[in-house]
Parts: sequence; structure tokens; C-alpha cells
Amino acid sequence: MAIWHSHFPLDEANRRGQGCANAHLGIELIEAGDDYLKARMPVDHRTRQPAGVLHGGVSVVLAETLASWAAAFAVDPTRYHCVGQEINANHVRAVESGWVTGIARPIHLGRSSHVWDVRIHDDAERLVCVSRVTMAVLSTPMRY
Repeated sequence: MAIWHSHFPLDEANRRGQGCANAHLGIELIEAGDDYLKARMPVDHRTRQPAGVLHGGVSVVLAETLASWAAAFAVDPTRYHCVGQEINANHVRAVESGWVTGIARPIHLGRSSHVWDVRIHDDAERLVCVSRVTMAVLSTPMRY
């Protein structure tokens, strides 16, 4: 059963990511399955730390981007909006080049919070980072 409130609009989400951190880091949403959201990001001059490997903080940006978009489309946007509340990450492998791909899946989809598991892999499908993201689900005020 699909977790999305309505069909997940990948093109619209990627368009809305232009001109902000998503585009600056090369993050691209690439697939929305019934219970997951997938994105990719290059490991290049924008995303590496001075030591020449993927910056851990940038992995966290990818994780929060995935969880934020997933949460936003798992609720009724006319009634709710979601904001990041907590994130943690375990960095388990360095990546020097290529692409990393993240997949967000829900652990908990509650009325007032969501918890998302985000796993980031390299081109060889090796685990790079595991992140857990908690999103607060807030009521959207009535607009008159």
C-alpha cells in the first residue's frame, strides 16, 4: 500500500529544489515507490571535504532532504506540513568519487511525528551512511 497522500510528483519536487541546497549539491530525486523515496547525489568538488572524501555533513543534508520530501507528501498538504525535529547519522564508509544514492523508508508515520530510516550507498551498493530523521507533523493554519 502506498504511503503517499497523492501521487509523488518527482518533477515538481526537483523543480522546487532549484536555487537552494538541493541544486547546489546536485541532489536529484529519482524514484518514489509505494513505501520509499530515492535520491542521488554526486561525490565531487561540491560535496567532498578537504581530505578528498564525501563530507559527512553533506550526507546528512541528503538524508534530511529525502525525509523532508517524503514526510511532506505522506500527509495531506492542505492540513499539515512537516519540519525536521531531529537527525542522527552514522558514517560507515568513505567515498572519493562517483555517486551516492539514498533511500528513505518510514519507521513510524504518526499523527504528530514521522520517523524515517535513510540508508546511503555508493556506486558499488556498499553502505556509506545510516541516518534516522524525526519529522514533526504540524497543522497548517487556515489561510483566508
